[in-house]
Amino acid sequence: MTPTDAAQTAADAPEPAPGRGGGRAGARIRPARTSDVGPIRELVSPLADSRVLVAKEAVAYYESLQEFRVAEDEGGALLGCGAVHVMWEDLAEVRTVAVSEAARGRGIGGMLLERLLEDARALGVSRVFCLTFEVDFFRRHGFEVMSNQDAIDPQVYAELLRSHDEGVAEFLDLARVKPNTLGNTRMIRAL
Repeated sequence: MTPTDAAQTAADAPEPAPGRGGGRAGARIRPARTSDVGPIRELVSPLADSRVLVAKEAVAYYESLQEFRVAEDEGGALLGCGAVHVMWEDLAEVRTVAVSEAARGRGIGGMLLERLLEDARALGVSRVFCLTFEVDFFRRHGFEVMSNQDAIDPQVYAELLRSHDEGVAEFLDLARVKPNTLGNTRMIRAL
């Protein structure tokens, strides 16, 4: 095993999640597997129904599975999920961050988000974007509300306009995604 392989294995190793008061919640964070797609969809479904998250077809989860981390309990039940999606050389989006109703308040969402930010750093990204209703949660993790898109180089903006990814359209605040994103707040964090 090379040092790079060892570092990657360590990076993908499951991590315990903290509970209330810093104790163990009996949870671990790990890379998502194909067998997680069904439980991820079940977790996201009520949030998509209430328009907190965007509904996606199963194929979209399989296509982006390598971007996902999941939190599971000691018995292997899914407690939460989240993904980091690279949008450009220095920019990624944290998306589909969700925690089951039963697991909320145990620090699992924060543990997932921090792991996703570590993943973004490892990919070489220097800024992470999110579109959220949970402004206070993301603010506690160093995100700031985006006032405008002036920080985007015009050439990069033109390239991003060619993307078919809805997350890119949300980041650019394009009119075609407005019905799905009304009321959400665009936030960003420098790494």
